Amino acid sequence: MIEKMKFVTITGPKADIDRAAATYLSKYEIHLENAMTELTDESHLTPFLEVNPYREELNLVNSYYVELDEPEKVTPAELKPSDAAAAIYRVRTALKNLEDEKKELEEQLSELEKPLGKIRPFRNLEFDVSDLSKFEYIQCRFGRIPREHFQKFEAYIFNNPDTLFLKSSEDEGYVYGAYFVPRHQATKINAIYYSMHFEPLRIPDEYEGTVKDACELLEAQKSEIDRKLSDNHKARKALFQMNASQIVSARASLTSHAEYFDIRKMAACTKGKDNDLYYIICGWMSETDADALIQDTENDDQFYCIANDDRPDDDKEPPVKLKNPKILKPFEMYTNMYGLPAYDEMDPTWFIALTYSFIFGAMFGDVGQGLLLFIGGALLYKFKKMDLAGIISCAGVFSTFFGFMFGSIFGFEDVIEARWLRPTEAMTNVPFIGQLNTVFIVAICFGMFLILTCMVFNVLNAVKIKDTEKIWFDTNAVAGLVFYGSLTAAVLLFLTGAKLPAGIVMAVMFGAPLIVMFLKEPLTHLVEKKSAKIEGGAGMFLVQGFFEMFEVLLSYFSNTLSFVRIGAFAVSHAAMMGVVLQLAGYEEGGGSFSWVVIILGNLFVCGMEGLIVGIQVLRLEYYEFFSRFYKGSGREFEPFHK
Repeated sequence: MIEKMKFVTITGPKADIDRAAATYLSKYEIHLENAMTELTDESHLTPFLEVNPYREELNLVNSYYVELDEPEKVTPAELKPSDAAAAIYRVRTALKNLEDEKKELEEQLSELEKPLGKIRPFRNLEFDVSDLSKFEYIQCRFGRIPREHFQKFEAYIFNNPDTLFLKSSEDEGYVYGAYFVPRHQATKINAIYYSMHFEPLRIPDEYEGTVKDACELLEAQKSEIDRKLSDNHKARKALFQMNASQIVSARASLTSHAEYFDIRKMAACTKGKDNDLYYIICGWMSETDADALIQDTENDDQFYCIANDDRPDDDKEPPVKLKNPKILKPFEMYTNMYGLPAYDEMDPTWFIALTYSFIFGAMFGDVGQGLLLFIGGALLYKFKKMDLAGIISCAGVFSTFFGFMFGSIFGFEDVIEARWLRPTEAMTNVPFIGQLNTVFIVAICFGMFLILTCMVFNVLNAVKIKDTEKIWFDTNAVAGLVFYGSLTAAVLLFLTGAKLPAGIVMAVMFGAPLIVMFLKEPLTHLVEKKSAKIEGGAGMFLVQGFFEMFEVLLSYFSNTLSFVRIGAFAVSHAAMMGVVLQLAGYEEGGGSFSWVVIILGNLFVCGMEGLIVGIQVLRLEYYEFFSRFYKGSGREFEPFHK
C-alpha cells in the first residue's frame, strides 16, 4: 500500500534551524521540497547563502575512514562537532610527519628512477662508461633501434668493418646497444646509423665501474627507499587503526551535522512582524510522522509546524512511500523495476506477490525442488537480505503446493498421488476440437480471469483520477471489460457444452462495446462537454478507428494465448524430469538406477528451468497485467535524513 502523505510547513527563528533539525527532523522522515519554489504565494522570501562549515572536515575524515580496516565493526560514540574537529586535528597532526616523510621518499625515488631507467637497458655491457670518454681514436655511442628495423640494420652494420655494434638488451619495442667507430670516420658512420633509425641515448658517466655495477648500486638505493616507503605505509595504517574509534565517531557526528546544515539549501528566510528573521521548511511527511511531529513539538514555542492534505501545486504529485507487510517487502523490487506507482494509483505489490508466486508454482510444480527453493531462498534472505531470494522462497511454497497437486517429487511421479492431475497425462474433450491437454485449457481460462481483474483495477484507478475515457470507453475500461467479459463467458459456456445465448444477445454483447471503444474520443468529449472536433476529418477518423479496433482485437487474442505458456512449462517440467529419470536408468516400480544422475539432473533442472520460469512469469506480470492498469509514474519518497 501507499502511505498517505501530508504537506508540512515548518518555521521558527532563523538561528534555531540547526536545533530544530537535530532535535525533531532527525527523528522523523521528511521529503524536503524547495521552499522558494513551493511557496510561490509568499512574498519577501530569500534563500540561505551560508556555506556548510562541516563539509571540509567531513571530506577529510572520509578520506581517513576509507583507509580503516573493517570500520563498520567500530561502534561510534556521540561527539559534539567541536570534539569531532579536535579529534580530526590530532590525527591530521600525527599524520603530517608521515606524509612529509612519504613525499620526500617519493621525490628521492623519482630522482633515482631517471638515471636507472637510462642505464638499465645497458647493464649487460661489461666496460666502464667513464673510461670511454678518454678514448683518443675511438668514439662510442649508446642508443636503441626499433625492432622492426633491426634486421635490416643488422645485415648492413654487422658486415661493415668500420664500426662495431654490441647488443645489450631488448624489449617489446626496441633493441638496445652501443657502437664504436674510428673518430676520423665518425661523421660518415653516425649519419648511416641515424638513417637506419638509430636513436642515441645519453648514459651518465659519473658512476665508478661498469654499467652493471652502477645499475646494481642504483637498484640497491631504490630497494632501500622502497623499504622505507613500506615502513611509512605500515606506520600510517597503525596510526589509523589506533585512532579508529575517534575517526568513526567524528565521521558519524560530522555527517549528521552536515546533513542538518544542508537543510538550508531547501529552506527559505523571511521577516516576521517584529523584523526578526525566520526560517521556513516545507516538504512531505507520512500522515503518521506528521501527526507525531506535531504532538512532539506542541510545547516548543520555537518550533511551529502546520500539516495538511492540500498540495501547494496541483501539478506536483506527492512522493510515494510504500508500506507493505514484511512478507511482501521483497516483491517491492519488481514494482520499483517497473516504476513506482503514482500517489493516486494502486500499489500493485500485493498483486504481483500473489500472482507471481502462484503462476511460478503452477509452471514449476515439484514438491522436492519447491522445498529446495523455499529453504535456500529463505536462508539467503535471512542472512544476505537479498530481495530476489525472498521472492524465490515465496515461489518455492507454491511450487511445493503444485507439486502435491501434480504428484511430483524430485521428478518421481510414482511416489505420491496427484491431488489434482498429472500435466502430461490429463486431457479434456473440447467440443468441435477434440482432445486437448487440460492444463492448457485451465491456463487460458485463468489468464482470462486475470485480464478481467486487471481491467477492474484500471477502472478503479481511473475513478480516483476522474479520467472519463479510462473509466468508460477505453479498451481496458468498462467497455473493454464488458466485451472481454462476454468473450470469457462465451468460452466457458462453449467448453462446458452449455447452450450459448441467442444471436441477437451475442451481437449486443460483442458489438455494443466495440462501437463504444471505436467512438471513445467523441464520446469522451461529449461526456466532458468539450468540443468534439475530429482531427483530419471523418474519413481519416474512420480509417484510423478501423485499424485501431483491429489491433485491439488482435491484442485480446494474443494476450489470451500468452497464458498457454503456464501449461506448457508445467508439461515441459515433467518431461524434462522424465528425461533425467531415463538417463539415470530409473524404471517405474523400482530397480537399480544412478543416484548421481538423479541429483545432478535435479540441480540442473532446478537451476535452468527455475531461471527461465522466473523470467517468463515476470514477462506476464509486466506485459499482460501492468500494461493494462499500471503507469508506474510516481516519484520516490527520499528523506533528507534516515
